[in-house]
Parts: sequence; C-alpha cells; structure tokens
Amino acid sequence: MSEFRDPHRRVDGYVPIESYGAIGDGRTVAMIADDGRIDWLPVPNLDSPPPFAALLDYEHGGWIELAPVAEFTVQREFVSDTNVLATVFKTADGTVRVTDSLNTGVAGRLPWMELARRIDGIDGSVEMAWKVAPGTMLGKASPWAYATEHGTVLRVDGLTLAVRTLGIDDPRVETQNIHGVFSTEPGSRHALGVVGTENEPLHLPDPQTLDEGIDRTILNWRMWSEEFAYEGPWAEHVARSALALKLLLHSPSGAIAAAATTSLPENRTGGKNWDYRYAWVRDAAYTIRAMQRFGLREEVHAAVAWLLKVIRSNDPLVNVFYTLQGQLPGGTEQPDVPGWRGIGPVVNGNAAADQLQLMIFGDLFSIIRQYVDAGNILDAQTGRLLAAIADEACDSWQRKDAGIWELEDERHYTSSKLGCWQALDCAVHLAEAGEIPGIPDRWKAEKGRIRHYIETHCWSEERQAYLAYPGADGLDASVLLAAEMNYDRGERLSSTIDALSEELGAGPLLYRYSGVHKEEVTFVACAFWRVSALSCVGRDDEATALMDQLVELSNDVGLYSEMIDASDGSFLGNFPQGLSHLALVNAALTIARPHDATA
Repeated sequence: MSEFRDPHRRVDGYVPIESYGAIGDGRTVAMIADDGRIDWLPVPNLDSPPPFAALLDYEHGGWIELAPVAEFTVQREFVSDTNVLATVFKTADGTVRVTDSLNTGVAGRLPWMELARRIDGIDGSVEMAWKVAPGTMLGKASPWAYATEHGTVLRVDGLTLAVRTLGIDDPRVETQNIHGVFSTEPGSRHALGVVGTENEPLHLPDPQTLDEGIDRTILNWRMWSEEFAYEGPWAEHVARSALALKLLLHSPSGAIAAAATTSLPENRTGGKNWDYRYAWVRDAAYTIRAMQRFGLREEVHAAVAWLLKVIRSNDPLVNVFYTLQGQLPGGTEQPDVPGWRGIGPVVNGNAAADQLQLMIFGDLFSIIRQYVDAGNILDAQTGRLLAAIADEACDSWQRKDAGIWELEDERHYTSSKLGCWQALDCAVHLAEAGEIPGIPDRWKAEKGRIRHYIETHCWSEERQAYLAYPGADGLDASVLLAAEMNYDRGERLSSTIDALSEELGAGPLLYRYSGVHKEEVTFVACAFWRVSALSCVGRDDEATALMDQLVELSNDVGLYSEMIDASDGSFLGNFPQGLSHLALVNAALTIARPHDATA
C-alpha cells in the first residue's frame, strides 16, 4: 500500500471523481470513496435505477457509510489480482482494515446483489459508524423501513434491501435507514452486508456466510486472473486495467458497458453529461481485441456472440450502441436531481442513439477478423449477415456522419472513412479465408476508392497531417487509430503524430480535436492512442517514454476516468471508463508485440 494520507475532502457532500475505487460482481458496480462511503450502487444491474446515488445527489441520492468516528488518515489498494478493495483507516487511537466486496457465488455470480464489508481490528480501538440509507432512485421513489418476521428490510420502488451484520449489536432503525456504531479491538472481526433483489423474493444469507463470501470472491477473481496472460512492460498497470474492464462486462448477456456511471460531467460548467451504461460497438471491438490477445476465450466468445445476436435482432444492421440486454436504446430523460457537485444535467439514456457513425463498420469487422484469426469459425447466418454489411459499407462510406465523437455537425470525418476502409479490408480477408460468402471484387474496389479519397482530400501537404475532415482547419486525434488499423504506419502518420502533439498536446495528454480545449479537458484514450501510433511507426523510444508518464496519471488504485485535467491531474467524465483502460492495454501490447497490433 501507499503511505497514509488524508482522505479527499467533501465539498457540499461531494468528493473528487479520482477518490473512488470500484468493485463489481458481473452485474453491477459499487463506487467507494476514500472516506469509506459508497456513493453509487445500482441494483441489481449496472443500468438499473440506483438506490445508492449520492454521487449525483448528495442530499437525497442515498449511500452506505462505514468509517471511523474520529478523524483518520487512509491508505488503500485492491487485494492482489482481484476487484476486492482493502482500505486501512488510522486514527489517534487505533487502526482498522475494511475489505469491500460485491460477492460472487460458488458457480459464478449470485442471483441476488450481495455487498460485504469486512472490518478487521489491527491495533488499538477504533469506534466505527455505519449507515445504510437508500435514496430516491434519482427522484422517482421514496424508501421506507418495513418490519418483517426476520427483521427490518428497506424497500424503495421495486427493490428489497436487507442489512446483515456480524458482531455488530443494536442496529438502529429509522423510517428510511438503518445505522449504528461499534468498536474494534486488535484481532476483532465485524462485517456489514447489504443484500438486495428487484421484484422478487430476497434470500437472507447468514452473516458468517456473507463474511466467508469475501474469501470466496477473492479466490474467484484470482482464478480469473490466472487465465490472464501478459508478462510485458507495465504488467501491473495492464493487469489492473484488465480487471477494470472485467468489471464492465455484463455477465448475464456478454455485453460490455462503456463505463460504470452516468452524468459525470466532461465540462465543469455543465451541459456535456452522458449516460455510458450502454454497450458501444466501438468499445466492444477494442475490449474483445484486448481479451483475445490475453487469451481469455470465454469473454471473447460471449461478447462476439452477444454482438452478432443483437445486430441480427435489430434494425438498422449496425447501431451505435445497445442496452446491456441487447435492445435498441430508447430516448433520454433528465431526472430532477443536481448532479455531481451540482453540475447538471443528470441524464438517463444517450442522445447519440440515433446518430449515423460510420466508424462502427470497421469496429464490427475488426472484432470478427480477430475472432476468426484466433482459430474460430463463423456460422453460415453470420457470414451472410457480414456480407450484407460489407455491401452496405461500400455505399455508406460516401455519406456524412456524426463521427467517432458523436458531434452534432455531420461531415466527411477522416476517421469515419478510415473505419469503412477497415471494414472492407477485413471483409476481403474473411472472404478469402472462406468465412463469409461472395466474391470480394467490389469490396476491394471500394476499399481502393476510400484510400484514394483519404489521401486526396483528407491529407494536408501544408500541415503534413491528416485533417479532421476535408477542408478543415483543425486536427482530430482519432486519426491515430489508422496505425492500429494497419492503414498507415509510414511517414504521413508519423508527421501527423507530430502535428497532433503540437496542436492538441498538454504534456503527455491530448485533447480530442482542435478547439475543444475551450469546453473540456484532455481525453485519456487519445493519449494512449498516440503511444500505440508512435510504436507502430517505429518510434518505440518515444512511445515508451510517453507510456511511463501516462501510467502514473491513474488514481491511487490504478483506475482512469474519461478525461483528466492536465493542469492538476483531476478527473472528469464517467468512471471507470472502459475506453481509457482499453487504450492503455492496447498501447502496452503494441509496444510489447508491435507486429501483433493489426485490428
């Protein structure tokens, strides 16, 4: 563990985004601040309305508190090779360790949500205060305490929540919460648990069994980590990123969420708040690629099978993103709650659902190419579907779209053309391997036309860089993905990296595109894309030096948000952000195995 330090100070009830650690069970994620309070926990699923949402509404959102009564310092780390978090609190009178787990079962995830918080006395005596106080489900319901034959439960909307305690006497029941205090001694063991279900009966685990579930969960995580194969540079950071990505994999369906939260702002003045608890095709492509390279067979197959199933079940052929259950997303709503530090709006849903984003053609085909090249085969129905999508890409690449950044102004974005080129490059490869039907002559021809368009209209001799779109004054960091696509690993991309660094760089970090610095801070994934691109064009020393700086910008437990303020290292955007961790993993893998970097 690191040295003891003061916890982040709460301002109007809120702490910085970087103060959170995240734990999960394959269905949901809990966000634990370094002062011991859980401020975010949807139940039962990651995209469910959250009974604990003080992250977005301090006064009414709900939380689970567990911390010393007296002032304390703190140090914390994940239990090695797991997503179980250990926090040590030190007061003037003693030291105590809290181990936080969203428990899993003998055969995988439990059929109910089971949060377990183990409290071990280390030395001295520490008085601990705890409170389980569900909130209003983002302004839609009012919780109440309900007496049953087996004790009081807390109900809110369709949820039933029960508090289970080990060695904690005399819990106090209020009308909307349960709370109490207890003291630790050297070698003492206490446990606080919260279990919950939605619109179904609730199993009440024995408190001792709940505590033992933490050990089982640690073993389950370590069994998974043993299957993870990476021994290259930055191994600790890569392993933590892989575990963070595993938190975002929705095990009931195989879908991969983009992030664990909604509405954490990209801009301190508000307005750029989005819900990332959806499965983006783009993020799925990068996640599958990373997991494929780690040798994680089950997750790869589940994610590929899920994506193909939802594409076949929905219209159009390829959507930008889907719900974790595989449905087309509906509209958006804005609950009447203040948002993190009062920066609204809070949003359920994402307005990008109806956008045209051509880069997803490349994302989809890169997934399938990786899957097939790893020694797997496609079924006949999938082959026919992909052939139809390749034909669609042959026509659609000429259209304007919203681009990778989901912008309101539709243009001929360079990265979107690159995505269509990638799709047809992969389609030709798959056809020649006999995995998809058809004669790929048209795909080859259109692939050549797209390249001619990019090299003729998207390249600037004056700037020696690929532009954001034809005729643009500015640049776009997403063109760095041309290296991973194996579109360009030569002088043009190398000089584009330099132009991007000069115009969009902020130390080791990068802004997304020209001019955006006026409304947001740097985008973490872009910085790691630059690392990968540097390695792909043969500038490995620069890539390594940059990577060394970037891996130090995570929070104290190795997690990244969507954005980092280069001026002070503070986090913005949803958290933990899958794309940030994916970009880190792929950058490390590209440097370690640069010839295995094609998408």
